[in-house]
Amino acid sequence: MSGRVIKILRALAVMVVAIVGDAGRGFAQSPASVDESGRLESIEIRIANPSPDAALNSRVIDRIRVGLGVFTGDHFSRTIAEFNLAKARRASPITQTTLQVSPGPTGGVSVTIIATLGSAAATAAGRGALISGTISDLPVLVDRDGTFVKARLEGVSMYYGNKNAWYGQEQRLLSGNPLVKGRSAGRPYSNWAEGYIHTGLYGITPLNDNISVYAGLSGIYSASIGQELFTDRTRGHFGVEDAYVGVVGGTTTTQGDRLVLNASIGRQRFGVGDGFLIANTASNGSARGALQSNPRWAADRLALVQARYNNTKIEAFDLDPDELPLVDSRTRITGVNLETRLRGDLDVGAMYLYVPQSNFQYFTLSDTFSRKGLQVYNGRFRWQPNPAGAGPFLAGEAALQRNERINMRATGVTAEIGYSFADTLPWSPTLSYRYAAFSGDNPSTSRFERWDPLLSGDNGERWVQGINHFKVFQNSNLQTHRLQLRLRPHGQVEIVPQIWVFLSESARNLGSNPAFSFLSGKYLGYEANLTMKWFISPQWMLQGHVAATFPSSTVDRTIGARAEPWISTMAFLRASF
Repeated sequence: MSGRVIKILRALAVMVVAIVGDAGRGFAQSPASVDESGRLESIEIRIANPSPDAALNSRVIDRIRVGLGVFTGDHFSRTIAEFNLAKARRASPITQTTLQVSPGPTGGVSVTIIATLGSAAATAAGRGALISGTISDLPVLVDRDGTFVKARLEGVSMYYGNKNAWYGQEQRLLSGNPLVKGRSAGRPYSNWAEGYIHTGLYGITPLNDNISVYAGLSGIYSASIGQELFTDRTRGHFGVEDAYVGVVGGTTTTQGDRLVLNASIGRQRFGVGDGFLIANTASNGSARGALQSNPRWAADRLALVQARYNNTKIEAFDLDPDELPLVDSRTRITGVNLETRLRGDLDVGAMYLYVPQSNFQYFTLSDTFSRKGLQVYNGRFRWQPNPAGAGPFLAGEAALQRNERINMRATGVTAEIGYSFADTLPWSPTLSYRYAAFSGDNPSTSRFERWDPLLSGDNGERWVQGINHFKVFQNSNLQTHRLQLRLRPHGQVEIVPQIWVFLSESARNLGSNPAFSFLSGKYLGYEANLTMKWFISPQWMLQGHVAATFPSSTVDRTIGARAEPWISTMAFLRASF
């Protein structure tokens, strides 16, 4: 092959790595609130001041449970839960509901709702800073007769350090990358600080007894200073985050069956499952700053229609992710997702995705193809007989990708098995093993077989596979083995050590970091990392990690130089009010 062809392929591949591995989707560790995207593991409802009338107490608990509108295994969002609880309080003896969210034993969240009963006069008067005139009611502004308006204010301050970033070979691994501005991180050591402030208003109000309208509007200011992965330039950026409106309605039969219909449109966050295909619907870094603290999640536009009957949900969506302007692929994704529960302990889901528009490119040695026309068929399950306590769990997911415009067949599969010893052993350990494989392009076939990760990601316990390694090798042409332990030495402290082993599926790796377009072997290396989380209070959280990635001799031979172990450290403090 001529040197000119190689140069052309490498230049094209640079654009691919900039889009697939862009600052927001490729590198963030997602220190987002545990109560905005976690899998719901348990729900407990209590009454702070129960009535002497036991039947009344039972009706109140049932009203809250039905009104909450979520089941274990669902994605949990505090904002949506607070909207639903406001509807449940309307025309009831419930004057207030307090929502407490804590980490669950297997990586999800546990939710406790504490209801306060009151007189009809107290319920009619309502509460909130705009009603009472007292600061102590904040962040609630209005809570009366089903109308609920709340202010949001949160911020993160983060320190991040690297030794031998990019394996100490930043010139080779970042050559031509459009995200590089000024001097990038590399050997021997670099560090930076970043953070953000997120503020906004969210509210819901009833139109009648069965239908309510809701909306959210917020903005984020983010900034970075120091020697970040791609640049040493100080920068700050303000942009609109959430900006959506929606309508929700439902009815409950005399038998207790619940039907809920919901439709919304605008800038908002969206995810499916644990992020295998769709999680990071916005990008960070570059001119926006906050590369690792990952404040932005809202898509440029999401049109969403959902129908739910008890624990079966079907949703249709049209998604335009908020990509960095510098590398915007103008991808649009439409899809239908179905989720239900079988036998009480088995959650299953199926999804179909279609990409009607995209400038994102696939590469082979002889041609380039567009992502436009991509079709994805996805299925997943999770079996967990006792999600709130000790016991086994088993999860799996698989997807097939085809394209109506080209001969394409790519696959992604994963399986995880584990056991939680919650409340049965000291530190309530949960041990799990996960295997994942994402196909690469096989040069011996005429088909294109490289897996497209789309919007996969979220955090290092989901689909950011390796805190450091993921910055170089995305979820494509990759096999991973992950051994993870989750420890709870204290009710408010969680420690998560991980060991990763990484292998490639194919020697042809076009579309990855251009320095790794043609691999000289399968074994890529391993990573050991340790994450600690301290949930100081409902308003304050401290998290940190240390990660060490050890590249193999395959990496050395592929880039033609010695790849050094990459060590990173991180600490952030999050405040939310």
